Amino acid sequence: MSREPGDFLRALPAVDLLLEEVKKRVEPEFDPSLLVRLCRRRLESIRRSLLAGQLPGPEGMPDVATLAGHVVRDLEDWQRPRMSRVVNGTGIILHSGLGRAVYPARALADVGRASGYVLLEVDREEGARRKRDAFCEELLCELTGAEAALVVNNNAAATMIILNTLAAGREVVVSRSQLIEIGGSYRLPDVFVASGCRLREVGTTNKSRPSDYREAISPETGALMLVHTSNYRIVGFTKHVGLDEMIAIGRESGLPVIHDVGSGSLIDLEPFGVLDEPPVADSIKAGADVVCFSGDKLIGGPQAGIIIGKRAVVERIRKNPLARALRIDKNTCLALESVLKLYFEPARLAERIPTLAMLTESCASVRARALALQERIATTFADLRTELVEDTSELGAGTLPTHGIATVCLALSFPGSHPSRAARRLRLAPVPVFSRLKEDRVLLDLRTMTRDDFDDTLAAIARVMEDGENG
Repeated sequence: MSREPGDFLRALPAVDLLLEEVKKRVEPEFDPSLLVRLCRRRLESIRRSLLAGQLPGPEGMPDVATLAGHVVRDLEDWQRPRMSRVVNGTGIILHSGLGRAVYPARALADVGRASGYVLLEVDREEGARRKRDAFCEELLCELTGAEAALVVNNNAAATMIILNTLAAGREVVVSRSQLIEIGGSYRLPDVFVASGCRLREVGTTNKSRPSDYREAISPETGALMLVHTSNYRIVGFTKHVGLDEMIAIGRESGLPVIHDVGSGSLIDLEPFGVLDEPPVADSIKAGADVVCFSGDKLIGGPQAGIIIGKRAVVERIRKNPLARALRIDKNTCLALESVLKLYFEPARLAERIPTLAMLTESCASVRARALALQERIATTFADLRTELVEDTSELGAGTLPTHGIATVCLALSFPGSHPSRAARRLRLAPVPVFSRLKEDRVLLDLRTMTRDDFDDTLAAIARVMEDGENG
């Protein structure tokens, strides 16, 4: 038999023939145009492989029935959202790739109830237009002591609109030690360029002094900026200008002081062992003109860039045309309002906000959950070896880089399957399970898993075990 691509191409069935076979296997409510599209996509995928020299094995081309089975699975994949729910066994609490902060149950319920029209930009009493983030502003001001607040779509946007409003065409003085890069190659100097202002670096990587700032100030200076280095720490022979000193310099020179807090926290985390993330209210109390931080990190809410500060400054920012381009949508407004309301009941925060719950849960509690999962696995999969191991979780998303969190993991040793292959198979399950690899074993960190994840985890493990049995 010839092994030329053209011979295999001619053996491919017509779309109509494949479609008729697919229709026998699916419910009649599916639109034929969708089925035709999926048939064509499957056949085109085979054509591309053949033309690239990827020829079938000795068994030859799949028959129409086999291809129809592939199309049915394609249909199942099509129906599932690509951004499906996942099980996070990585131990990274704010996993940027997995959506960062898990929404509190109340926020999910509030967003779900607003499935139709919502009271977004209308005052219900007067019937007149109002700010879409008015409810969030009211809550933020009460929680932080700020005079005014504005919410945009993330903290990078918050930083950009602040710089553009206060210092477009002018210089902003920043210490070299704070010119950060975060995930996705986002660099603070690039934001300066995009915002239309000029970066004026002072000090060195490990040291900056008040005199560095004072000497850099000129008629070209538009603002002073302090950036909290959320995703790294400089230790050793260091000295940095604190917020109090920066505000004093700003008042001497008549310049606004911008404090980019990054992760941001609405509560004091020191009782939970987190020592270097002061609450944003401290920045307001110290006298910063404007403060910005994220909504989907330590706060535990939706993606948002929160701007708080003095009324005159925040209102200038709100009037910037960029504010409309960077504004949040109705679901973010609803979710953020719901999360902020939880902070008015501080005694119950750790149980209501998943981010804080995972950050503060005791190792003994995590171990108990790991034991429960181990017992279920032992009951279901006799050949799968498991072991409880102590390890370290991370907060993630560039937050608290030196703050490891003691945890308990369940180490899985799959028979007949390399750990990296097993981890991939776990991710390819209908509900993907994300793990981490260590010492040739797959680790599931129970700090970022709940008991509600157990059934989906067992289903994913079953796929890996089946894969191993089939070689």
